[in-house]
Amino acid sequence: MTIPRSHATPEDPRRLPPARRRRARRSLASLDAGEREAFWNQAARRAEPSVDFFLYIAFAAVVWGIGLGFDQPALLLFGALLAPSMAPLLGLGLGVVTGAGRYFSHVLGGVVVGSLLAFGLGVLGGAASMLWMAPDLNQAPLHAHLSVWDFVVLAIAAMWATVALARRPRVLPLPSAALAYEVFLPLVTAGFGLGNGTLHLFPDGLVVFVVHLAWAALFSAMAFAVLGFRPLTLFGYTLGGVALLLGGVVLVFAMGMGTAFEAHVGMPAPLPTPLPSPLPPSPTALPPTFTPTPAPPTTTPTATLTPTPSPVPTATATPTPTPAYAIAAAPEQYGGVLIRSGAGFEYKSIGGASNGEVLVVLGPEVEADKYVWVRVRVPSTGVEGWVLEHLIEMATPSPDW
Repeated sequence: MTIPRSHATPEDPRRLPPARRRRARRSLASLDAGEREAFWNQAARRAEPSVDFFLYIAFAAVVWGIGLGFDQPALLLFGALLAPSMAPLLGLGLGVVTGAGRYFSHVLGGVVVGSLLAFGLGVLGGAASMLWMAPDLNQAPLHAHLSVWDFVVLAIAAMWATVALARRPRVLPLPSAALAYEVFLPLVTAGFGLGNGTLHLFPDGLVVFVVHLAWAALFSAMAFAVLGFRPLTLFGYTLGGVALLLGGVVLVFAMGMGTAFEAHVGMPAPLPTPLPSPLPPSPTALPPTFTPTPAPPTTTPTATLTPTPSPVPTATATPTPTPAYAIAAAPEQYGGVLIRSGAGFEYKSIGGASNGEVLVVLGPEVEADKYVWVRVRVPSTGVEGWVLEHLIEMATPSPDW
């Protein structure tokens, strides 16, 4: 008697031995199409933005704004720990590597909304920090420039979080906090600079945010590809190639701008003004000479007295110092120099001078922010403030220089 064989049924993953479960998680590429699709759906649901994402990104942005105002790195780290799970950033990489255009657009919309929320709170924090802002801002410029070590941390955190998302029910806190620190803190720094008037922080921080966001998505996409996630259609390969190309273009463009690498005192190129001839020093006025009026002679019956004139008073004139003149000589791409209210990048800009415009030097040098500053006056506008010493050329020698 022949006994028909029963069809093999798939094993329940929850009933597999622990060793086999770990082996299955490590080799996602060996899964069939249905199992890979199930893994894709599970990871996609975890990476979608939720209400908690927007709520906690708001909490983190508030703490970052306070930390930037007080110039306290401990508050910046605490804000990164308060930040939500950065799974939506990994969702961008998942959408790129699988070619799911609708899913990519959905996740990107959530990330954009969260970014606008963080930027707006950064602007409010910068405006409020005018009441308590520290005299020297050292932390804010650190998060508004590109750095090789930031890229290293970004790559490790993005790939680590991607592996955790694919194999665990949630993203690990440590790589998620690192992603929030590297991606959203520069965006809050840009809003902070716009809110409190430190304008060089605004474009630089925004450039750093865009570059870090693009590269976090690309590193995540590469990690998903290594784990076995592949594009399901030809559009998937096209989307991945376009995203990789755009990431490279954004990086090259940011490096070419150069605004995020150093704290330059750049300004929009003003209209050229004709170079006036140096003003001649004012002549020293001659001291007035007082001529005494002789007193009328007094006659007496006995003798005639000859009046003796009183001594002529001589006025002592105070020597007028010869003013020192300088010419604005910034690099051609800036077109001129900024005049600040104090010696340092943290002070507000109160005016400017075009290249070639004559400046009157009012005082000696002061060292601040590792640069030498000089107090000058612009004769054409009457503005008095501080300018970087290496951006001007002395036109009149002076004993103090």
